[in-house]
Amino acid sequence: MKRLVVAIAATLALCVTASAQAPVNFEGKTITMFIGPPPGGGTDTAGRMIAAALAKHLPGSPNIIVQNMPGADGMVAMNYFAQHAKPDGMMVIMATGTQGDPLVYRTPQSQYDATRLRVVGGVGRGGTILVIRKDAEERLFDKSKPPVIMGAVAGVPRAGMQTTAWGIDLLNWNAKWVLGYPGTNDLFVALERGEIDMTASGNFFQVGKLLQGGKIKVLNQSGTLSGGKMVPRPEFSDAPVFTNDLQGKLKSGVQEKAFGYWFGNLVLDKWLALPSETPEPILKAYRDAFAKMMKDPDFIERGKKMSEDFEPQLGTDVESLLKTLGDTTPEALDYIKKMLKSQGIG
Repeated sequence: MKRLVVAIAATLALCVTASAQAPVNFEGKTITMFIGPPPGGGTDTAGRMIAAALAKHLPGSPNIIVQNMPGADGMVAMNYFAQHAKPDGMMVIMATGTQGDPLVYRTPQSQYDATRLRVVGGVGRGGTILVIRKDAEERLFDKSKPPVIMGAVAGVPRAGMQTTAWGIDLLNWNAKWVLGYPGTNDLFVALERGEIDMTASGNFFQVGKLLQGGKIKVLNQSGTLSGGKMVPRPEFSDAPVFTNDLQGKLKSGVQEKAFGYWFGNLVLDKWLALPSETPEPILKAYRDAFAKMMKDPDFIERGKKMSEDFEPQLGTDVESLLKTLGDTTPEALDYIKKMLKSQGIG
C-alpha cells in the first residue's frame, strides 16, 4: 500500500510538472488591450501599433483587440484592470507615465499599485537634449562671471528642462532661470538671438536645425534607457549623458530618492503590463514577443513615422523605473520643492 501511494504521488507530481512546463500558446484566442486615453492620442496610437505587431510574435498569433476606457487621466482603466483582469494573459493594459507616478496611484481614488503589475515593455521618448550657446559655456563653470541664463516655459519647467536644476544643485553650475516662454519655438528663437544662453528640448529635429548655425552646442543629454543603462541617442552619440556626470555626486537617502523620482518621470512614458499575479511563463512569452517586435523593421519604421523619438524599451527597464518611482518618499518630494524654490521656481 505504501509503495502504491508513493507511486501515485510520483505520477501526480510528474503530471503537475509537465502541465507547468507546457508551452504558452494563444492560438485561436482573442486578447484585449485596455487603453486609458481616448482614441487618436499618442498612447492610443502607440498601443494600437503595438497590438498589431505583438500579435504576430506571441505564440499562436492571437487576435488582439483594443478597448479604450477614458476617464480620470487613465485611472478608470487602471482601476478596472486591477479589479477585473485575470492573470491568464488574456488582458493587457497600455499605461502612461502619469499612471506610473506614485503621486497618482497613492491617492484614495486609485485601486492599483503600478509596482505590482508585470511589465511587458514600453516606449520611451528618447530623452532630452540640453543646448547652450558656445560663448556662454565657460561662464557655466565660473561663478566669478555672470550666470548663464536658462530659458524655460511658464510655471514649473518641464522635467527635461529640470536637468539644469540638478546641475545647479549637484554640479554647482553658475546659472539662473528665466521663465515665461510660451513654448519650444519661442525658446529657440530667444536662444539664437542671445536673449537666453541655454534651454532644453526633446525635439531632435528642431535641435539638429539649431546646431547648424554654429553658435549652439549640445551640453548634455538625458539619454535613453537600454539594458539597465542610460545610453546616448545615435543622433547625438558624442554628447555626454547627464547621469554619467553625476557619478559620486549623489548622496544616498533623501537626495538619491528625490533624483530617482525626477529621473523616473523623465524617462518613463508609455508601458504595457499584465496583471500582478501573472505566472512567469506567460510573462516570458509576452516579453519574448515584445523583444522580437523591437527588432521588427516594419514596426520600427512605423514607430518612427509616428514620432521621431520613438524608442522601444524592454520590460525589465520599465520595471526598474516603476520601482524607482515607487520608492519615492514624502521627504524626497519635499527636497525637490525646496531645491526648485531656492532657484526661484515656485
